[in-house]
Amino acid sequence: MSNRLAGKICLVTGAAQGIGLAISETYLREGATVIATDLQQDKLDVAFAGEGSVRTARMDVTDADEVAQVAAAHPDVEVLVNCAGWVANGTILDGSLADLERSFSINVMSMANTIRAFLPGMRQRQRGSIVNIASVVSSVMPAPNRFAYGTSKAAVIGLTLSVARDFVTEGIRCNAISPGTVDSPSLAERLRAQGDEAAARAAFVSRQPMGRIGTTQEIAEVAVLLASDEALFMTGSNIVVDGGMSL
Repeated sequence: MSNRLAGKICLVTGAAQGIGLAISETYLREGATVIATDLQQDKLDVAFAGEGSVRTARMDVTDADEVAQVAAAHPDVEVLVNCAGWVANGTILDGSLADLERSFSINVMSMANTIRAFLPGMRQRQRGSIVNIASVVSSVMPAPNRFAYGTSKAAVIGLTLSVARDFVTEGIRCNAISPGTVDSPSLAERLRAQGDEAAARAAFVSRQPMGRIGTTQEIAEVAVLLASDEALFMTGSNIVVDGGMSL
């Protein structure tokens, strides 16, 4: 443990599982106080049982009023990690407009809600780091049957750049991480939905130049860097962590 985040108060959305859980746990090991939020309070309670440096809060990131209430209860947040997300399947023809709307609600508007809620406190203190989890399937590269998802994640990168540019002179940094295929509960659920989970997983692995998919911990380590004072000169970056998938 290096305590790179000692003294920092960090709020993570989608913290009950997957990348959000890995980031929260790694931030704790690095000395941060973590506010772990998720729509599923029961999963938060299980994941962080006995963790003294964690505050948990049920939060629907698509509900601006609910997000504002959490922000009011935690006005000292210095690091905001937007990790909640949803993956829709389908092309522009066989996917639905409802899928596109839901993708923007969960993947993009949620980040607008949290940033609008927590940014004023950061501006007042003239210090803050916002980390948005985007995806390599975005403006970086396409993937088959990911029309709504890729479109929404491209918007996350645009949102990141906009916030970074508008508040760069006020001590606020805003960066994105674009993971490739990462082994997580969300991925496992999507693989099972295809009927033959083992064959679906093998197909995912076969597309990876490194011969494997990524881990949530590998994403969490990059999130630590962006939250730390070692990255004070980084803003408006989109860090691709995909094992060469987009090369």
